[in-house]
Amino acid sequence: MRPAGSIAAAGAVWLAGCAALPADTVHTEVFFDDFGQPDLRALAAHSWTLRTKQGHPGIEGAAWSADSITLVDDPHRPGNRLLRLSAQTDGTPQGTTHAQLCHARKYFEGTYAARVRFSDTPVTGPDGDVIVQTFYAVSPLRFDFDPEFSELDWEYLPNGGWGDAKTRLYGVSWQTVSLNPWQAYNRPLQHLQALDGWHVLVMQVGSGKTRWYLDGALLDEHGGRNYPAVPMSINFNLWFSPGGLLPDVTAPRRYQQDVDWVYHVRNQSLSPKQVDAAVNALRQRGVGQVDGVPPADPPLASTCDF
Repeated sequence: MRPAGSIAAAGAVWLAGCAALPADTVHTEVFFDDFGQPDLRALAAHSWTLRTKQGHPGIEGAAWSADSITLVDDPHRPGNRLLRLSAQTDGTPQGTTHAQLCHARKYFEGTYAARVRFSDTPVTGPDGDVIVQTFYAVSPLRFDFDPEFSELDWEYLPNGGWGDAKTRLYGVSWQTVSLNPWQAYNRPLQHLQALDGWHVLVMQVGSGKTRWYLDGALLDEHGGRNYPAVPMSINFNLWFSPGGLLPDVTAPRRYQQDVDWVYHVRNQSLSPKQVDAAVNALRQRGVGQVDGVPPADPPLASTCDF
C-alpha cells in the first residue's frame, strides 16, 4: 500500500486507471478510505473528525478521547494499515473512555460498506461488560422526536445488551427517538451469532428500501417510516452501554475494534460482490483514499457528537 497522499492525487491515479478496469468496478461519486495514513494528522486531513465531546451514547460522564483512535500495521497483511478504536473502563464514569470517528455529513442514498473486525473479549481485563461495536450513518438529533432524524446502524453486542444477554449483531433503521425519557421508533434486525473476527457489512439505500448484508448474505430489508430523510455522516464508534458495566469490578479492561476499509458509492445499489470488486480495483491501482462524493447543498457540519 502506498503512503497516504492528497485526495486529489489519489483521485487522479484512480481515474487514470479506470480504462483498464472492468466496467462494473468504475464509479465516479465514490468515497473510499483504507486507513493507510501514516498518522492521525493525515487522517484528519482526509475530513475525518476524532470525537472529543461528551454525551450520548455510552456511560454518562465518560470521556470521548482522540487518543482512543490509532492507525496500526496489519499483523496479517504486510504493508496494510488498520484503523483501531479502543474503549476502556474501570467501572466508573471517570475511568471510562469511548472512541468515535466521523466523516463528512453528505451521505444519503447509495451503498455503504466496511470491513470490520469485531471482538468478543477484551484485550486486557475481565470480560462481561456490555460493549457496543459499530459502523453507522447518522444525522444530528436536533430535538426529541426530530422528524428529520436519520440513522442506519450496525451494532455488534458480544456480551448482549438492551435487556437481552444473547450475543448478536443488530442492524437498525431509525425513524426518530427521544433520549430522556427514552422512546425509540425504529426497526431492528437481530442476527444471533458470535462474530469475533473480520466481516464485511453492506447497506444498500435506495427507492425507499434499506437492505442489510453480512459477508454477502442478505439479512433483512427495511423501509417505510424508517427510511433516511436527510444526509448523514459516516461513523465508527466503540462504547460501553449505560447500566452494562460489571458490578463491583474495578480491574481495568480494554476492548478494541479494527477497520480495514470503508466505502460508499452515491445513488447506486451495489451487491456485496460488486463492492468487493470495486474495493479490490481501487487497491490494485494504489488508491488508498478518494472522495468523489459531492458535499451537501448547502454544506452540512459533521458535529461528531452522536
